[in-house]
Amino acid sequence: MSNIAVIGAGVNGVASAIKILEHFANEPKKPIRVTILSEDFTPNTTGDGSAGLWGPYLLGGTSQSKVYKWSKSMHQFLEQIWLSGDAGEAGVCLLPCVRLSTSTVDIVGDFWRDIVYGAVDLTEKQLAEYNEGRTVKFTSGLSFVTYTSEPVKLLPYLMKRFARSGGVVVRKRISDLEAFIADSQYDVIVNCSGLGSRTLLNDDQMYAVRGQVSRVKANWIFSAVLDESDDGNYIIPNTESVVLGGTHQERDYNTEVCQKDKQLIVGGCRRFVPGLEHTECLFDWVGLRPGRTQLRLEAERRGRKLLIHNYGHGGSGVTLCWGCADDVLDILLAAKNGSKL
Repeated sequence: MSNIAVIGAGVNGVASAIKILEHFANEPKKPIRVTILSEDFTPNTTGDGSAGLWGPYLLGGTSQSKVYKWSKSMHQFLEQIWLSGDAGEAGVCLLPCVRLSTSTVDIVGDFWRDIVYGAVDLTEKQLAEYNEGRTVKFTSGLSFVTYTSEPVKLLPYLMKRFARSGGVVVRKRISDLEAFIADSQYDVIVNCSGLGSRTLLNDDQMYAVRGQVSRVKANWIFSAVLDESDDGNYIIPNTESVVLGGTHQERDYNTEVCQKDKQLIVGGCRRFVPGLEHTECLFDWVGLRPGRTQLRLEAERRGRKLLIHNYGHGGSGVTLCWGCADDVLDILLAAKNGSKL
């Protein structure tokens, strides 16, 4: 029997654990045990504060072809949930979106537009409406429909699915990976520790990308607006609130709410939707995204044990988790078959 540990209970850790467990559930002659180990679980993970909108974001120099593959797999997974009876429980909704860019090069959705539904470039007239009163003009825009999957609902849904398949959960802080690998009974360790890999592995390519958002009560907003500008804002509806964002401050480890940032967020979003001035602010939130020069998904041998790394997802944890879990499983199967990693 293989004993597998997954470090980290964010969307990537839980997705990897489910993918492994459900694959081997179809092979009763090869029983395995999968355990998720983490200091924090939903609703206290970084992902729980995010809006959960599908879309590649803040991924450094990660290969575009890999991002395409991973994000397409997640889009298909969300489609399956949306078509099932689980969409409400999992927080999966279809959402119309407009993504705007001030770049001199038309790059909005250039490599993923065939994944989403009904992607159409904005007309000059539509762009002019968004540009009214702006100093820096939008040069291009894309209208499309995709999914939101609110992690505060998606994670409990996935955890329930994991438990239903026989998964084990252990609340444990792991501060010394080498000692854990040497002393544990696990044959395979999947490292999905996110920003924790900065200290756990002394990975100096990891850095925090601080994100601050405001959640407001505005149930009359049914579509998302996303400004791709470097200091741009976004408005993303969830089922019970609307997320106004946001910041992406690299190497900023401040987890306290900044009032100056809040003013920029709320003021910027009100330029898109003036009616937001009359909404009730529910709460403000700050989280540290796991930024990296490029996402790390690879394996190495530690003696007789296999260590698989899956971290550095930037602002795309939800968008990539199911696709990255595909690769985690492929690596595990290749190792079991004696293939070169």
